[in-house]
Amino acid sequence: MNFLQFAVWGAYLTSMGTFLAQNGFGDKIGTFYATQGIVSLFFPALLGMVADRFIQAQRLYIICHLLSAMSMLSAGYFGLGEVNLPAMYTCFFFGIGFYMASLSLSYSVAYNALDKSGMDTVKDFPPIRVWGTVGFIATMWTVDLLKYQDSAMQFVISGLIGIVLALYANIIPKCEIKDTLEKKSFASMLGLDAFKLFKDKRMAMFFVFSMLLGVALQITNSYANPFIRSFENISEFADTFGVKHTNILISLSQVSETLCILLIPFCLKRFGIKRVMLIAMTAWVLRFLFFGLGNPGSGVWLFILSCIVYGVAFDFFNVSGSLFVDKETDKKIRSSAQGLFMLMTNGIGATIGTLIAQHIVNDNVYSKTQAMDIWQGWQNSWFIFAGYSLLITILFAIFFKYKHKE
Repeated sequence: MNFLQFAVWGAYLTSMGTFLAQNGFGDKIGTFYATQGIVSLFFPALLGMVADRFIQAQRLYIICHLLSAMSMLSAGYFGLGEVNLPAMYTCFFFGIGFYMASLSLSYSVAYNALDKSGMDTVKDFPPIRVWGTVGFIATMWTVDLLKYQDSAMQFVISGLIGIVLALYANIIPKCEIKDTLEKKSFASMLGLDAFKLFKDKRMAMFFVFSMLLGVALQITNSYANPFIRSFENISEFADTFGVKHTNILISLSQVSETLCILLIPFCLKRFGIKRVMLIAMTAWVLRFLFFGLGNPGSGVWLFILSCIVYGVAFDFFNVSGSLFVDKETDKKIRSSAQGLFMLMTNGIGATIGTLIAQHIVNDNVYSKTQAMDIWQGWQNSWFIFAGYSLLITILFAIFFKYKHKE
């Protein structure tokens, strides 16, 4: 399930920016990636609430993937040949909306299956989740080797995998509906219980900083590929491996993920959520900094280092954060709580981050015409992102209070 779940996403997440840039829509990259955040504001939370009370989570999971797959296939149709941007964007909007809902549900479904088997989610889930990253890499390489990084066929591949997953998901263990006959408040009937977590100061701080760090979450997914591809206009770098096979180079980030996921059980139990999140935040600083300092020629080792630290940045934040939410919330609102975590990170945070990043990149990069000026603009942009991440790291260290017990 995890392999297919992330294979759906990997087909376009890192290469969509290049497709848009190569077709004359470089200034719209941030808008498309911000859409992931916009739909995460309500799709995961609302459907998570439904899964907690009305429809078994695994059945809703199947529905989400079917709807997402059909939307992505339609986006591919409107993106082939002469791009019909409004129609393609509309289909993409619903495709990514139902996908983000399925992503939130996938955690609830997985934890439910592990609980039923008497397994420890903190110890046993990461080795399972690692297959999601393997699936992500598989479709990144597929799109690269088939030369679809510049084509809307990447959406078609995503849609086809989504249909396969929807069929496979019929054998996933059933999830219980947590509804009871007791009298409930209107807010409880709507599934808004998870928002009560903000009454707990520690949880409130955790969600707020998750949102602030979520600002950085989609920036490299949005711009790493078009950034490296831009070096093809500089003769010194035009024939380098990174420029010719950008997706494969960037996939080192996901390879790093597969290793870092396996470290999560040890790090969470040994260091606790605060130190793990600080490690993730520091890794985000380095992720951006190395991109700003590197190039696909003699400086390609800095790109490789950036990819290595990405595994720590992404996994120690996303997976550890999800496990922390699972352990700190009541079983009755776990799907809602996971939806809330998704809302704060991939929703509010990622939306703000990608829209601001679009403004910064448009101003520093897409307003330029000379190749060397464009390179300088990219460097300035990466350094700005690194500075922001450093500020959030310092503030989190000061204000998030958490005493860990091994």
